[in-house]
Amino acid sequence: MKKVTYFFIGLFLTGLLTFAQEKNGSLSVATKTFNIENCVNQFNKENTIPTKVGYQYWFADKDFLDGRTLKMSVVAPHEATHEPHRHVEDEFFFVLEGTAEFYLNGETVTGGPYTSFYCPSFYEHGIRNVGDTELKYLVIKKYEMN
Repeated sequence: MKKVTYFFIGLFLTGLLTFAQEKNGSLSVATKTFNIENCVNQFNKENTIPTKVGYQYWFADKDFLDGRTLKMSVVAPHEATHEPHRHVEDEFFFVLEGTAEFYLNGETVTGGPYTSFYCPSFYEHGIRNVGDTELKYLVIKKYEMN
């Protein structure tokens, strides 16, 4: 599982190249300086944020890079963080552990570890734990920045 997690974190960070601009044959990123300290975030239970049904951990919040985020959500058995909803941002979900039920515009599907779900912009969606153990999943999303 660590390899898969590192893969997604690496995939997220390689997205930096989409924000690089070519100038005189060299690449530069607008205003942020990246280094090993701010490009690596190892899970730390002390930095989790409690929710009503578990907790979340932000590997990259919206201030890290142009609104892009990487979050892990942990949900207790037979619970959901919130009811189905809609928003402007699209989202990817990637199940690490447990059994998730993904809701998309009135339909549902169940998936276990190493299953991904995608929600396009403005589609009604939700994810809930339908198993007897904790559900852990990654959320990859890009917020609009002002």
